Amino acid sequence: MEKQPFSHLDAQGAARMVDVSAKADTVRRAVVRTRVELSASTFALLQDKALPKGDVLTVAKIAGIMAAKKTADLIPLCHPLALAAVDVRFDLDPQAACVHIEAEACAVGPTGVEMEALVAAQVAAMTIYDMCKAVQRDIRITDCRLVHKSGGKSGTFEAS
Repeated sequence: MEKQPFSHLDAQGAARMVDVSAKADTVRRAVVRTRVELSASTFALLQDKALPKGDVLTVAKIAGIMAAKKTADLIPLCHPLALAAVDVRFDLDPQAACVHIEAEACAVGPTGVEMEALVAAQVAAMTIYDMCKAVQRDIRITDCRLVHKSGGKSGTFEAS
């Protein structure tokens, strides 16, 4: 099997942004999930909107959306994208005292939005951490993964 060249390296081995100008614009969508594990007492405060820094989930949602829009500023070889939509959703699990986060990014363009969805989910999770750390230091952010990707030449991916 012939070795394929690395897409983000030029002929001299230097990093470069991939040229996507010849790729067709398609509707791109990516969904990422992660979770934030809290203690039962911190989870109750979050649920009751009684934490010292205020309404955690509203702030985390806005932070995730803002972060998705800044992905190309944070990850050097990512293309700046005109995002059509970004959403961050939360599912509270009282039994496990955790917040399930789902971030979704959509765009019409020549390259995917996986990184934008990943950044949105992680920044939302870190915002929850930041807003809860005054009452709990051992918060865990876990299980971040791409669960859906569609659009482009490679087609649709669904995590099993």
